[in-house]
Amino acid sequence: MSLDSFTQSVDEAVSGFFEPIATWLGEVVFYSVPVGGTDLPLIVAWLVVAGLVFTGWFGFVQLRKFRLAVDVVRGKYDEKGSAGEVNHFQALTAAVSGTVGLGNIAGVAVAVSIGGPGATFWMILCGLLGMATKFVEVTLGVKYREVHPDGTVSGGPMHYLPKGLADRFGKNGKTLGKVLAVLASFMVLFFGLFGGNLFQVNQSYAQLVSVTGGENGIMGSSAGALFFGILIAALVGIVLLGGIRSIASVTSKLVPAMAGIYIAACLVVIAVHVTAVPAAVSTIIEGAFNPQGVAGGVLGALIIGFKRAAFSNEAGLGSAPIAHSAVKTKHPASEGLVALLEPFIDTVVICTMTALTIVIANPASYVEVRNGGDSIGGVTITSDAFATVLPWFPYILTIAVMLFAISTVLTWGYYGLKAWTHLFGRGRASELTYKVVYTVFAVAGSLLTLQTLIDMADAVLFMLAVINIIGLYLLAPVVKRELNSFLAFVKRREAGLDAEGGTDGDADQEPVRTTV
Repeated sequence: MSLDSFTQSVDEAVSGFFEPIATWLGEVVFYSVPVGGTDLPLIVAWLVVAGLVFTGWFGFVQLRKFRLAVDVVRGKYDEKGSAGEVNHFQALTAAVSGTVGLGNIAGVAVAVSIGGPGATFWMILCGLLGMATKFVEVTLGVKYREVHPDGTVSGGPMHYLPKGLADRFGKNGKTLGKVLAVLASFMVLFFGLFGGNLFQVNQSYAQLVSVTGGENGIMGSSAGALFFGILIAALVGIVLLGGIRSIASVTSKLVPAMAGIYIAACLVVIAVHVTAVPAAVSTIIEGAFNPQGVAGGVLGALIIGFKRAAFSNEAGLGSAPIAHSAVKTKHPASEGLVALLEPFIDTVVICTMTALTIVIANPASYVEVRNGGDSIGGVTITSDAFATVLPWFPYILTIAVMLFAISTVLTWGYYGLKAWTHLFGRGRASELTYKVVYTVFAVAGSLLTLQTLIDMADAVLFMLAVINIIGLYLLAPVVKRELNSFLAFVKRREAGLDAEGGTDGDADQEPVRTTV
């Protein structure tokens, strides 16, 4: 039996076995209700409402403290002797690398095709709301993280849910928290293997095959697929062995590079079509409130925009706090402020650049879909938008896709590791077993589609959002106290005093903390 026949048989067997489960789970998690002529997934409403609640609860923290967040990333308020493994910038890039991916390229193209240009406006608004949710969950992630004797750190919903609920509600809260922690660990691990690893490798390989001549090209054979998978697995395995320090070291260089390449490419396309920019901006704004050819009208465009943003920036899902928890800081809210920049970069900047590029370039494939033609893959539409400038521009897109995919695989490898060790312990044998399994999944990603399991992974991850956001609501008062504590520290630092009221020569001492 050839390798192609074998992988096809495996795909069919796995899909046949899991399809009933995946279908049922997807129907439950992404259950939709008809609203104004279109369908609203309740999970999207759940995420957006959380963003609205936390935006109000913390007084538009994402707008009022945006400049402070940038200052914290720059290291202005760093303190010597802080526990943790990476600095603020490295923690941010590690988390961003887990959210910025194919959804920013292919998903946005689908959104503006189905929801029209106006979906871009609602995508931006949802991204701004998600900044508040991200602030809350990451503050809790750092607050309740576990610093191990060897200096490594573990954080995320599997830590702040049991510890935080125990703090607030005693024994009953602790019991509930432990159950939720196990569920959260399983959900993160499952998505990490299939959505954060296998899917990313599979899609990046598909894009590589597309630009190198399709199935008849140099990468179209089974041998080419296997070589690609082994190469990615080797790169990921080497970095994973070094833990979050190694991952953050790579992502702190990779994320700015990949974002810079992609944004620069978008700007080139926009510059070539610069005369179309005013009309495109006008179309986006008009399409937000008076869309044409969109099922459900304004609500349809709004729901599609919100859906894309919520699925892209992962605010409220509980994944990002795992990376942010490794930061060197004595003030949990300081990293919470850093984290609110994440949805801004992911959704407000990168997703918007993709949408603008497509709307302004207006490629034939986009026009065809908007006029009711057959559905076309999102990557194809974005690639065609780049190709309106120069025929070789899709190669730039391919580089961006590859970088996005590799960075996502790296970060989700770390997320999955923390979930694995929470379930099975932190021993060297346990961690090595996980790393071997994860790298094998990377190889499988180039050979297998396993679409059914990928669909299940999406459903499982968004199930985590239900658990996580309930915990965020219950623990929001803790976040409020942490924010006030950090703002008081900033005020003292600006006045040249330390936390004890002394001179700035002692500013690196442990500040007075509000007990919870």
